[in-house]
Amino acid sequence: MSAQATQRTAAQLIVQALEAEGVEYVFGIPGEENIHFVDALNDSSIRYVLVRHEQGAAFMAEIYGRLTGKAGVASATLGPGAINLQLGVADATTNSTPVVAITAQVGLDRIYKESHQVVDLVSLFRPITKWSELAPSPQALPELIRKAFKTAQTERPGAVYLAIPEDVESAPLPEGSRRCRSTSYAPQDPSPSQVARAAEILATARRPIVLAGHGATRAGASDALVRFSEKLGLPVATTFNGKGVFPDDHRHALGAVGFMRHDYVNFGFDEADVLITVGYELQEFDPVKINPARDKKIIHVHRFPAEVDDHYPVAVGVHGDISRSLHALGDAVHRRFTMNGTGEKIRRMLREELEEGREEDGFPLSPRRVVSDIRAAMGREDIVLADTGAVKMWMARMYPTYEPNTMLVSNGLSSMGFSVPGALAAKLAHPRRKVLAATGDGAFLMNSQELETAVRERIPFVVLVWEDGAYGLIEWKMDLELGRDSHVAFGNPDFVKYAESFGARGYRISSAGELLPTLRKALADDVVSVIAVPVDYSANLGLTDKLGELTGPF
Repeated sequence: MSAQATQRTAAQLIVQALEAEGVEYVFGIPGEENIHFVDALNDSSIRYVLVRHEQGAAFMAEIYGRLTGKAGVASATLGPGAINLQLGVADATTNSTPVVAITAQVGLDRIYKESHQVVDLVSLFRPITKWSELAPSPQALPELIRKAFKTAQTERPGAVYLAIPEDVESAPLPEGSRRCRSTSYAPQDPSPSQVARAAEILATARRPIVLAGHGATRAGASDALVRFSEKLGLPVATTFNGKGVFPDDHRHALGAVGFMRHDYVNFGFDEADVLITVGYELQEFDPVKINPARDKKIIHVHRFPAEVDDHYPVAVGVHGDISRSLHALGDAVHRRFTMNGTGEKIRRMLREELEEGREEDGFPLSPRRVVSDIRAAMGREDIVLADTGAVKMWMARMYPTYEPNTMLVSNGLSSMGFSVPGALAAKLAHPRRKVLAATGDGAFLMNSQELETAVRERIPFVVLVWEDGAYGLIEWKMDLELGRDSHVAFGNPDFVKYAESFGARGYRISSAGELLPTLRKALADDVVSVIAVPVDYSANLGLTDKLGELTGPF
């Protein structure tokens, strides 16, 4: 065997470093400039998932990272391939999700001058990542890859970007090159003085309320949050991204905040004098909508300090491991609050809305009927991804969620088109759970090509397309604010034939009574399926009109 055949390359070192980080999947499309890396994956434990668009790869990496807590990995070639990753990368950063994006770059021998496909990728990715860098040599790769994963996964998590020049990727390694050892994070106790100050505020509070966000889910703080609420008698609302961290069937649950209008749950915040935010981050929901007069005292419980905002004046920050902070604060408060009638009325109104939807039998279907049937078809631990648009509004406010990370939305960036590639990654992360992508017809066609990926890779999930032939959320907003809408309508293919052309199964709903049994069949068949359900969005304005007429206090 020749020396050349046994010489290790930088591409092999990259793969070994990824294995050391526990990487199971790389989502991507190969290019001429990273063929050595893609080839080296063949001799590893890592599964390369070939996608049909780099944007899909980034969304897959994001959802995998969100569900596992380990950075998802997206790979692309240089130039256009790298640029196509950017939406999913930005989505991951704004949704506080760990992702490592690795792309090729032109060789160091021409990166400094005008040349074919030369784009300053590091500068392009820097505003949408926690860290962006170019590998200057093969010897630097172990430290750069370790830093990439450490940066992506450390609170507050997000995406990072690493560009690897083609001559670095294919270079032989000098003797002694090896991967860096990974390190683990040790949970931290909160400061006793911070806990004492927060307890003082609660000692004189009249009607405190808890708002739990995505950070509580990432921290695995669901059990601690339930115990904290039960011990002190506190009502709990969640953000859209925090849905499920506090079960919606708990007697203290108030539902989710994030709707475009003053929803039922907002009345709970109207009456509150103290807000206890648990793992809440400002990009999840504008604090002006829950503290418009800037008069509420805020106790910020998180791993890191809060962002500055005029409507989020933090009275005390309790920083450390969220579960430990909640335990310490619960022990330090020597009183129990009495739940008033507001919480029960909020829960009853949401419950009644879902029950009314179950009885609606019009065709096309009402959004409430679709939400009700999805809930009936899915188990408590099954995963629904609600794409951006009117679908997200109806699902996030109405869909009862009982476990963390079982109803996923893009809330930081609100990107359309994430749900289909995201569903593929969700099934890889949790193969024993049923996975459903709920998407509008506009968002579906943005990344529907990933149906072929799912069929080829034998990764089963169901896509439920809410079909109305328009960008429904924009139409809703136009009608609300302008009194008319324009430039939102479009045509659609035959979604059944479209699904079948990829080798998936296709269904079309023709009456309200068909949806639930079709959902149950498609989910049980455990293959890639697409269900087209015509939806009547005339209920949109009815909902906002109804909410606009609500008056409090409850």
